[in-house]
Amino acid sequence: MAAAGLWWGSLALLGALVVPMLFQHLPTPSQAGQMAARLFAAQTWVSVACAMAVLLLLTRRSGESHAPKDIGVSMAAVGGLLCALLIEFAVAPRILGGESRRLWHGLGTALFAAQGLFALATWWSCLRLNEQRSGQSG
Repeated sequence: MAAAGLWWGSLALLGALVVPMLFQHLPTPSQAGQMAARLFAAQTWVSVACAMAVLLLLTRRSGESHAPKDIGVSMAAVGGLLCALLIEFAVAPRILGGESRRLWHGLGTALFAAQGLFALATWWSCLRLNEQRSGQSG
């Protein structure tokens, strides 16, 4: 499922390349932080769209029996989706509001990393499911 790969890839690109470059190349940390906040907000909606696409594709296959592996993929996608929504609606407002920034940045970083792990698990599981299904039909 391409949506799972897009999800993980977008998270990896944003966290490992784009945001560090903002802090390296923009004149002030404040400007870099403001731009990073906008990018993380956009990433939330990419994450929501990708997770929902994975879940919808899994339910479209509901004519087949739901193997525990399908449930595992669904749980990973829901876990990542929850992390994305928590970052956007619980953590980001507190960071932007100046509340205990160190605590909230740390929690946001942990949730972003967890979301990345959930997205990676979703992608990996989708690849394995597709391999198994193509092996059964071929």
